[in-house]
Amino acid sequence: MTATIIDGQAVASRLRLDVAEAAAGLRARHRFTPGLAAILVGDDPASHIYVRNKRRACADAGLASFEHHLPADTSEAELLNLVDRLGTDERVDGILVQLPLPPQIDPRRIIAGIDPAKDVDGFHPANIGRLWSGERTLIPCTAQGCLILLRTVCHSLAGAEAVVLGRSSIVGKPVAALLLAESCTITIAHSRTADAATVCRRADILVVAVGRPMLVKGDWIKPGAIVIDVGINRLSHNGAGPRLVGDVDTVDAAMIAGAISPVPGGVGPMTIACLLRNTVVAACRRRGISDPEL
Repeated sequence: MTATIIDGQAVASRLRLDVAEAAAGLRARHRFTPGLAAILVGDDPASHIYVRNKRRACADAGLASFEHHLPADTSEAELLNLVDRLGTDERVDGILVQLPLPPQIDPRRIIAGIDPAKDVDGFHPANIGRLWSGERTLIPCTAQGCLILLRTVCHSLAGAEAVVLGRSSIVGKPVAALLLAESCTITIAHSRTADAATVCRRADILVVAVGRPMLVKGDWIKPGAIVIDVGINRLSHNGAGPRLVGDVDTVDAAMIAGAISPVPGGVGPMTIACLLRNTVVAACRRRGISDPEL
């Protein structure tokens, strides 16, 4: 068997086009442009690249973008003050605080300080609670991207046995909540799970987000399973510089799985696309407008 490769780049491109169309419709009918504010504290190179990519994505989708770059010695109180100001800024529909933050700042306090209606990352405790309660909410972007990719190869997930390998609050737990809402039977496996390979081998749907390069081999996978690889790891390769690999050994796994998302080009592009989607959705909900068809 050779697995179907789930083209996250193509799916993300379609979603971004849909977001751009929805934003154009809001400008034409309601005379406003959805706006995303991104806050970057310090000089982490990867964070700079990510924020720059978000700015470009906003421009391509016709969204307003507001950037705030603060020095590394910014205090927690100063950052909270900026978050509060953005919460009352009517031009801003989404607030994103780029992680990681410097050690003097507690990210939990910052996330809790964001207006839940503008929490386009979906990390605020109120939004996480609504997600697990099955209420309408802003869904964490990477988890949302995983579900969208799953639906491209399986329109109904009901009754499937799903294993989520990884229990982070950013990916593992919200993915589990989304799959539970789809009527899957859920197991969350993690670093303390005894014989994780055997647990994964039960899965009709396997989502891997552990940050360990090429951990999951073909013999961890049930024949025909759908595998979503969330990991992004940089490995040096024969002196030719780093290459990106996932948490799944794609070549090995593709011989067993029915469908698999690659790295790069799988979940990664979906994260920013879903961030744009959340910004437009937040903009509509704040104004009492029906959610766009995205």
